[in-house]
Amino acid sequence: MFNALLVTKDDEGKTSASVTEISEDQLPDGDVTVAVEYSTVNYKDGLCIGPGGGLVRNYPHVPGIDFAGTVEASSDDRYKPGDKVVLTGWRVGEAHWGGYSQKARVKADWLVPLPKGLDARQAMAVGTAGFTSMLAVMALEDHGLKPGNGPVLVTGAAGGVGSVATAILANLGHEVAGVTGRPETGEYLKSLGASQIVAREDLNETTKRPLEAETWAGCVDAVGGDMLARVLGQMKYGASVSAVGLAGGAGLPATVIPFLLRGVNLLGIDSVMQPYDNRLRAWERIAKDLPMDKLEAMVQPAVLSDLPGLGKDILKGQVKGRVVVDVNA
Repeated sequence: MFNALLVTKDDEGKTSASVTEISEDQLPDGDVTVAVEYSTVNYKDGLCIGPGGGLVRNYPHVPGIDFAGTVEASSDDRYKPGDKVVLTGWRVGEAHWGGYSQKARVKADWLVPLPKGLDARQAMAVGTAGFTSMLAVMALEDHGLKPGNGPVLVTGAAGGVGSVATAILANLGHEVAGVTGRPETGEYLKSLGASQIVAREDLNETTKRPLEAETWAGCVDAVGGDMLARVLGQMKYGASVSAVGLAGGAGLPATVIPFLLRGVNLLGIDSVMQPYDNRLRAWERIAKDLPMDKLEAMVQPAVLSDLPGLGKDILKGQVKGRVVVDVNA
């Protein structure tokens, strides 16, 4: 028997989450059984711990869209007992039982070997949020972003994606402007490498002007909605925005003018179904380009019993940086 955070639903449709002992034969089918060491908390996790947000198919359910640990058993030749692995995406923790458990069983295709230079705890300090950040930075680089091009904007900068993006971009030599609606996080963002703090209210209102002054050489946007529409009109000629989230809404009240007159690129970033080779590339870049001291400064430690409360907090935008969950504590 081992511990897991189990979410159940009653006859009235109400969900509840608690740490429960389960057995290995309750785990779903898969090629590889992993002794989980650490997981983390993302916005999707908050939904799955709570009402489900339409993500969870069946109950009872074990959330946790990320985990890192050690292979315990494998029927796939790519992995053997003792291998260190990391998992993000593939709807694990949503449609498939996830990492809020001391053991997990998944398909081998969903795993990535833990890159050299990272341990399991650091990998979960990165997690889906940091993995997404690296994909966003790589997309900007693939579309021409270089240090010296000008300031790079990061919206939702104090959140998980924004925190890691800020640290990576600053470490690569970019001038980073961090957008936040929480003034008290300004010093935190500067400690990660932000050279400028932009108040959320300066950008979260739409304007009738389709174009404003050319300001940003690139942008990692976790907000969407009105803010993304506004930012598109402030991008430099040929610059790109990596869109990674919708904390500010799924709508986009914009015009095509920035695309037509300034050649602006809007790049969609999906971390869930990324092919293996690009996953490997991103994790190797994380090990190389994300300063570990900055990563540690983002970490808030947690255990399985903390997760019901943290799930509610992240849905309210009250979690700063990265939560690392020690599932064995």
